[in-house]
Amino acid sequence: MSNLAKLKILIVDDSPDNLQMLMNILQDEYIIIAATNGEKALKLSVKEPVPNLIILDVVMPNMDGYEVCSQLKSNPQTQAIPVIFVSALNEVDDETKGFDLGAVDYITKPLSPPVVKARIKSHLTLQLLNQELQQKNAALARATRLKDEFLANMSHELRTPMNAILGMTEGLQDEVFGIVNEAQIKALQTIERSGSHLLELINDILDVAKIEAGQIELECTSVSVSHVCKSSLVFIKQQALQKRIQLEIKINLDLPNIFVDERRIRQVLINLLNNALKFTPPKGKITLEVSQVSPDITAIDSPRQHFLRIAIIDTGIGISPENIKKLFQPFVQIDSALNRQYAGTGLGLALVKQIVELHGGRVGLTSELGVGSCFTIELPYTPDTSDTTKIKAEDRLAKNSNENSSLANKVCRQAPLLLLAEDNEANVNTFSSYLEAKGYHIILAKNGQEVVDMATKYHPDLILMDIQMPGIDGLQATKQIRLDPNLINIPIVALTALAMPEDRQKCLNAGANEYLTKPVRLKELSRIIQTMLSP
Repeated sequence: MSNLAKLKILIVDDSPDNLQMLMNILQDEYIIIAATNGEKALKLSVKEPVPNLIILDVVMPNMDGYEVCSQLKSNPQTQAIPVIFVSALNEVDDETKGFDLGAVDYITKPLSPPVVKARIKSHLTLQLLNQELQQKNAALARATRLKDEFLANMSHELRTPMNAILGMTEGLQDEVFGIVNEAQIKALQTIERSGSHLLELINDILDVAKIEAGQIELECTSVSVSHVCKSSLVFIKQQALQKRIQLEIKINLDLPNIFVDERRIRQVLINLLNNALKFTPPKGKITLEVSQVSPDITAIDSPRQHFLRIAIIDTGIGISPENIKKLFQPFVQIDSALNRQYAGTGLGLALVKQIVELHGGRVGLTSELGVGSCFTIELPYTPDTSDTTKIKAEDRLAKNSNENSSLANKVCRQAPLLLLAEDNEANVNTFSSYLEAKGYHIILAKNGQEVVDMATKYHPDLILMDIQMPGIDGLQATKQIRLDPNLINIPIVALTALAMPEDRQKCLNAGANEYLTKPVRLKELSRIIQTMLSP
């Protein structure tokens, strides 16, 4: 490497003759500094710029080379500097001790100049390569961080208009803005389906990015595999009926529970079922089958792992062998032509593979052109695991919904006052129109300072808090409100297009009671408001 000549070498030896000999060998190619004892060597080793390599004699008075090496390796400033021992001690134990202390090489005297030069060049080249690798890794980490920041910002920019589109559509279908006819209802349903599909694509892109960045944490509970499979099939039943595709499910009654993130595994199954539905022609058949996999009897040194296999078998178009390996790569589509028959982003199967592998599982595929495909996911389970399950979030929501179902029918003598903090005009119209139609009074704040001032002045029953606002943002406004003893108990619902994993916790830590990502389902928002305002 051409930049080896700029490198600095520290030679440590108490013999002037040895020092001079090593300097004569190396001074034409490197910058040389020298020390005749260990104490001076330690001082020179931290002087900027620190040496790129240290040649260290073993036998020296007061502090021998082993002690010097030990101190070098315990100092963060010098621990990465390669150390080469040069010594007349040539016993195996001497060399072993040197390597144990962290040296990269051990050269015995008498020295051969070509050997010394070759070894030094080799270690310096390796060090430079390591430094270049570290720099590239740092650049890659920075690029990943910038990508995550970009995705977080894009999530906000995409979700904000989606909130207005889906919210207004929902409000129109509920006739909040007046009576609509049947043709208009159908048009609104088309808009809602298309908007929901676009939102799914946005979520898929974010999920892929979050998994690759290691930002997804699984929330695992003990789950009935039968329940997950049956609830996933519900999502495609209507479309299957329209295409006259037969759905079949084969699940034994005695299957064990699996310890998984139920929402994520349902996401996997719905992805695979939608794929099967897309590529299966009318009058075809899709089968969902669950079975136990025999444990690997070849594993001698580790416990036998048990798996449940979920297979989704279709009578679709099939996949050629050369295309199978492309399927699980993100953003890759088998048919990328402009006139391709089947739509999609190429993200679904990549998400399937990543989510299953996060669970310690594996994905498989067999397929034949013109006959059909069989996608399998195998998830680990422990036969002895207790099947005591946690209450699912949706069960709690359903319970709360039942308990509060009569709340919407109660006639309030005085309409609750809601403070809406939102700077986007379309979202203001969406939220205020819908909530006013539900009987609430709305007051509006368009930045964080206005929220604090209006909360202090009007003492609203509930605050709907956007997070990204000019001036003081929603997080700072929430914190300021929580500092006022008169406002501390006002419920705050964060409504934000920020959808990365840490965003929810930031809102809750600031003092919000609930967190909803845009686009917000207005019925869900109404239900949460009713729940929070109930006595």
